[in-house]
Amino acid sequence: VDQDKAKAAEFWSKAAIQGHVQSRSNLGCIEVKKGNTDRALRHFLILAKMGHEDSVEVIKKAFMIGKATKEQYAEALEGYKDAVEE
Repeated sequence: VDQDKAKAAEFWSKAAIQGHVQSRSNLGCIEVKKGNTDRALRHFLILAKMGHEDSVEVIKKAFMIGKATKEQYAEALEGYKDAVEE
C-alpha cells in the first residue's frame, strides 16, 4: 500500500485544529524531521498548553541544546501548569 504523506499531514492538520492531541504531535514531529524547528516548537507549545506533559519535555530538550529560547520553555511550563490545574 502506497503512503501519501502529504494527505496524512492534511488530515492531521484538520484534526489538530479540532484539538486532537496525537495529530498535533505528529505534525510537530514532521516539522522536526523537515528541520523546521520554529514550526515544530509552535505545535509542541500548543500541546503543552493542552496539558500534554511530553511536549514540555520536548521543549525542555530543545532549550537545552539551544533550539528553543528560555522564554519558549517558560511559556510551555506555564501553559502546562495552567492546563493541569483546570
